[in-house]
Amino acid sequence: MSQKLNAVIAVIGIDIGKNSFHLVGHDHRGAIVLRQKWSRGQVETRLANLPPCLIGMEACVGAHHLSRRLQMLGHDARLMPAKYVRPYSKGQKNDFRDAEAIAEAVQRPTMKFVATKTADQLDLQALHRVRERLVSQRTGIINQIRAFLLERGVAVRQGLRFCVPSCRASWLHLRMCCRPAWCKSSRTWLATGAGSTSGSRVCRVRSRPLRARIPAASA
Repeated sequence: MSQKLNAVIAVIGIDIGKNSFHLVGHDHRGAIVLRQKWSRGQVETRLANLPPCLIGMEACVGAHHLSRRLQMLGHDARLMPAKYVRPYSKGQKNDFRDAEAIAEAVQRPTMKFVATKTADQLDLQALHRVRERLVSQRTGIINQIRAFLLERGVAVRQGLRFCVPSCRASWLHLRMCCRPAWCKSSRTWLATGAGSTSGSRVCRVRSRPLRARIPAASA
């Protein structure tokens, strides 16, 4: 019976989850012949025993890795954006209906697919995302430092190049630096006391006015 079932499966839609995957298989006429829930470890093992068929998945976390593995087994694995699969969902949303919508959408001749990324491409993408997060955190810390200085009457122009140079290097250490730095816009020497937001130690901001320079007498 299982050999007969494997012979008629032509299209499979997989709804990817963290630990469990929901699969819906169609035959050549479009009738549902497979409707099962598999664990993550069972997906590759069971699909390896099936003849090559068309497999559709949403382009989400873990889809590129699974797509590469299924292509190595001889299947035609294709990824689709989730927004293009949503119109094919019928009734109340659940995992099996999502898998059925994926199996229906992957057969459309006008469907736009996502290219399966290699491991190197995913590493580069991860590097860009981590850098984007660090830049966002740096911007937030700079704005917080500007707000602390404004509470003490010191106005600093917006932007990294106008920020305190010592604080420019301290945003990666998740604490305020303690070296004095020169602020062009306020003409004051600023020193930030190193501290922590936890416990009894509290971050401090001190300002010391700069001695006025006496212009040289003209000859």
